[in-house]
Amino acid sequence: IQSEVDARMNAVFMAAADPETAPPPRLGIDGAGIGRKMFTGSETPSDGPAPEPLSDPEKVARIRQNARKSRGGRDANGEPLSPLKAITLRDGLFEAILHAALTDSRVIIYGEECREWGGAFGVYRGLADLLPHDRVFNAPISEAAIVSTAIGAAMEGGRPVVELMYADFIGRAGDELFNQLAKWQAMSNGLLSVPVVVRCSVGSKYGAQHSQDWSGLAAHVPGLKIIYPATPRDAKGLMASALASDDPVIAFESQRLYDQVELFKDEVPEGSYKIPIGAPDIKRAGSDVTVLTIGPTLYPALEAADLLAGRGVALEIIDARSLVPFDYGPVLESVTKTGRLLLVTEACERGSFAMTLASNVTRFAFGALKAPPRVLGSPNWIVPGADLEHGYFPQPFDIEDAILTDLM
Repeated sequence: IQSEVDARMNAVFMAAADPETAPPPRLGIDGAGIGRKMFTGSETPSDGPAPEPLSDPEKVARIRQNARKSRGGRDANGEPLSPLKAITLRDGLFEAILHAALTDSRVIIYGEECREWGGAFGVYRGLADLLPHDRVFNAPISEAAIVSTAIGAAMEGGRPVVELMYADFIGRAGDELFNQLAKWQAMSNGLLSVPVVVRCSVGSKYGAQHSQDWSGLAAHVPGLKIIYPATPRDAKGLMASALASDDPVIAFESQRLYDQVELFKDEVPEGSYKIPIGAPDIKRAGSDVTVLTIGPTLYPALEAADLLAGRGVALEIIDARSLVPFDYGPVLESVTKTGRLLLVTEACERGSFAMTLASNVTRFAFGALKAPPRVLGSPNWIVPGADLEHGYFPQPFDIEDAILTDLM
């Protein structure tokens, strides 16, 4: 065995050193050739038949329950519906993943407690009735093994969807995420593709080691697309784009939002649809201050907007939805109108991605700003336990105070 391995490795190294067999990449006179290899921006649809489900999808309890729910999130009087009566963010994720799994045999789904339990927070509940054990299964409690096997499966033509129970456990798979998943596409000059979707929840009320928002840490590493939806409609559309993408994607999901119903659009479409990764969305129009929110901070920002409306201050609230890539166009257009920008994130303020956004907006729209952009994040402390969490993450009164004190 050793001699055979040595012979193969020698042949590989000889081929790699041969400029005719492996010509060096042409990076271009602008020197940006490597940058163009970071993301393909492509989608490779399955060329095989749709897989046969284990049972009739219409008879699966989860699918039947969703069919009875309202696709919109408000009743006839405009009041929010119960998550038992309307499609939630959890349901939106499920529907996007269900569609991919039933139409593309390359999709495999795994992580801790993913089959019988439906994943740590029930996103996959019902899939075990439809998919065999080799397409949705439980993994050992090893985040490094979960991510590294996903990379290998993707390199061999699969499209893995893996779940890390908490975003805090990104650290347990640091090398696999940041040195392997993020880099093999560019390191291979585009020869290898790693279409992996890594789902991780951002905890709530679980204290210092299970409640951290590490979206900024992931966004810092080149080669990873990052989504962070806050509404059911956006969750379904962004997840569909992530599943179709040939690039690696990390999806951050706030545990506080799994039962959130749709409050901004008339409904969550029943069929499959995509929302482009990188496009922010205006959730509330205003003329005085632009508020750019990341993930769950959308909702306290809306409450703050109601508070400030009584003072005659109209907030324009933009939901980032994605961190990498990020289209600055809508934000710059809004800031040009308002002249003021507040960025709100649940991540620790120091080193957060909101700081990067603020820096770039300052550079791009310096002449339009009436005040320096203000970043409002969580304190640079450990996340406290459940009884103190309310005072740790940004609240509506924090947003109101930051606007009145620093921007007006």
